[in-house]
Amino acid sequence: MSRVAGKIALVTGGAAGIGEACARVLAREGATVIITDVQDARGEKLASDIYASGGKAAYKHQDVVTEAGWQQLIGEIEDEYGGLDVLVNNAGIGNGGAITEMSYESYSQMMAINVDGVFLGCKHAIPLMTKSGGGSIINISSVAGLKGAPGLSAYSASKGAVRLLSRSLAIECARAGIKIRVNSVHPGIIDTEIWTKISASTADNLTPLGGANTLSAKMVAEMAAVPIGHAAEPVEIANGVLFLASDESRYVTGSELVIDGGMCA
Repeated sequence: MSRVAGKIALVTGGAAGIGEACARVLAREGATVIITDVQDARGEKLASDIYASGGKAAYKHQDVVTEAGWQQLIGEIEDEYGGLDVLVNNAGIGNGGAITEMSYESYSQMMAINVDGVFLGCKHAIPLMTKSGGGSIINISSVAGLKGAPGLSAYSASKGAVRLLSRSLAIECARAGIKIRVNSVHPGIIDTEIWTKISASTADNLTPLGGANTLSAKMVAEMAAVPIGHAAEPVEIANGVLFLASDESRYVTGSELVIDGGMCA
């Protein structure tokens, strides 16, 4: 039996990486998935691929830091699908570098996407999810939201904010009698494009090699000494998201699901 059959799920930043894996897994398990992103070509292709595989998916362009855009999106979902059961706030970026070298513009952009985007998603999805009878909000944080890392102080701040926003909102919903569970997911080193976009200054802080413009996920995993010995694949995070999206986790709220190969052990 499909684990999220009949559910309507929204995945932000769903065109690539962890978001893409979440969209594919949720659709495979019976959900109708609305994928949003700013990467239109990739998002549309993903939706087409899911349909070709027998799943149900649609793509919509979305900038998660625009409140009017969130209002429009949630309105469209209600009109087209009648409700919303699962929200995966996945959209995020990872600007790294020493804090003395990072521009305020870069910091503000990251906080806007990583934190404000999650806040807006929760704010505007909760009323529709409540009308739908409840559901599950899954906010993608990071192990960087649980522990410090050199060269990632601003990123850690953004992901730590997502963690505590999720915990507080879980209590807020529960005490208000709203049947919406809220949890955060904390991936470790994942083999996605974000790890090939680490700045040179971050690389200098993370590795004795120095001078490298980018680091592969494999290199970062080795340097971080991931106990399990390798970087994770996006689907391994998506499987955790599937559990939180399904009724199997109906007693789980305000929790952190850490999927990091033992980094925080």
